[in-house]
Amino acid sequence: MTALNKTVPPLRALALAALLGLAPQLQGCLPLVAGGAGATALVLDDRRSVGAQTEDKEIDLRGEARINDRFGDKVHINVTSFNRNLLLTGEAPDATAKAQIEKIVREIPNVRGVVNEIQIAGVSSYSARGNDSYLTSKVKARFIDNSGAFSANQVKVVTESGVVYLLGLVTRKEAEAAVEIARTTGGVQKVVRMFEYIEAPPK
Repeated sequence: MTALNKTVPPLRALALAALLGLAPQLQGCLPLVAGGAGATALVLDDRRSVGAQTEDKEIDLRGEARINDRFGDKVHINVTSFNRNLLLTGEAPDATAKAQIEKIVREIPNVRGVVNEIQIAGVSSYSARGNDSYLTSKVKARFIDNSGAFSANQVKVVTESGVVYLLGLVTRKEAEAAVEIARTTGGVQKVVRMFEYIEAPPK
């Protein structure tokens, strides 16, 4: 009983992680309100400007559409823009396709930079993608129960083939805390930092 009292119940933690996954859709709209008597409004903060958040969504959609138009089901590519910096993960059949995909997304308006982590391999199975989604949920759930070292909503998590990519506008102290949590999560093979560092969190 004592051990259970020290941790967030798994279902509750995963539910909260799922809410974090909805954060991009909720930001800029009404605050998310926690239910229950006496509950206070929980605002999902984001250090990106509203303009950057909007442009990130547009970059994601345009990138996915352009890649799909060009390659269809020959590739499996995840396009993740954070503060206009774009991460490419997934699988492509050869180096030529990998380079072409990068060129396609670099031509999208407002993209500041591209990190191309596409693997030259066959398209991943649905079970492999499901496992990656599960790992993302596990990491997010552990971020929620991080003893206040950082706000879980400040760090975006992307998982591909067991490799966890962390994106966000964070201090170096927050980054170290996030990396340690992700690194020690069961099933994670590797952690890649894609942070933009700030001197101090906004007040």
